[in-house]
Amino acid sequence: MVLDTIEGVAAGTLLRGELASDFIPARPLDIWLPSSYDGTQKHNVLYMYDAQMLFDATTTWNGQEWRVDEILDSLIIDDVITPTIVVALYNGGQRRNFEYFPQKPAAQLQAAFSDSVLSEISKRYGSDSSFSVNSDNYLRYMVEEVKSFVDGHFTVHTSTASTAIMGSSMGGLMSMYAVGEYPNIFGAALCMSTHWPGGFAPNEEIPAVFNAYVKQNIIPERVGKIYFDYGTETLDAMYEPFQDNVNVVLEENGFVSGENWTTQKFPGAAHDEKSWAKRLHVPLIFAFGK
Repeated sequence: MVLDTIEGVAAGTLLRGELASDFIPARPLDIWLPSSYDGTQKHNVLYMYDAQMLFDATTTWNGQEWRVDEILDSLIIDDVITPTIVVALYNGGQRRNFEYFPQKPAAQLQAAFSDSVLSEISKRYGSDSSFSVNSDNYLRYMVEEVKSFVDGHFTVHTSTASTAIMGSSMGGLMSMYAVGEYPNIFGAALCMSTHWPGGFAPNEEIPAVFNAYVKQNIIPERVGKIYFDYGTETLDAMYEPFQDNVNVVLEENGFVSGENWTTQKFPGAAHDEKSWAKRLHVPLIFAFGK
């Protein structure tokens, strides 16, 4: 894969290429290197979903960005976290929710309910037909293809403790699912504004299968660290009761708040990139803080 330098970041260097995949349709791959990266010192690796929204507000659909480059670079310069690169994973546009909907829980839903939810998701994304849920193959793309490339071409730590996965909304669900499926790869899952309802309206069926998955797979014997948060405005306004139920499961599983798990509430925060940028430092310190 050939990597080109992309303009538009305020700090560090953004590289972009296209990595051929046997598992998902072709798309770009971004790799951001902080100013601390010179090829001699090994860095942690943070995998992040929704690459389209992370670095440059002039190219995003809503004129917002996570400000990953400025925030992460400043945390490294200020010696708050250990040096870290970002591997930014692109979503599939209309396929996004189908690639980010955890597949094993989805398989536990009643067919009629599942078809209705996925049809509504398709319409919201401007498609007349549903795609198949494909998150297991997306994870294989990440682990077997992307991680292999990154580990082979950059000066990075390859250990579980030095590797984290992060996303918001459906990307938060996928971060939870990634650490549940590959706890030997990802040492921390950072799940912001996790979209427990799965669809666009509160329901009991989808959170129930997610809770069952957490109960079985997100346990301290398997998972290193896990972070959840939520706001109180816009779409985030419906998350608190669902997150509270997950918190109970995590406590029952043996997680200790403030040690290997934390859930945080951010009053006034909305379901958007500006809100996630304001608190991005919190999960980054939880994962890689000194």
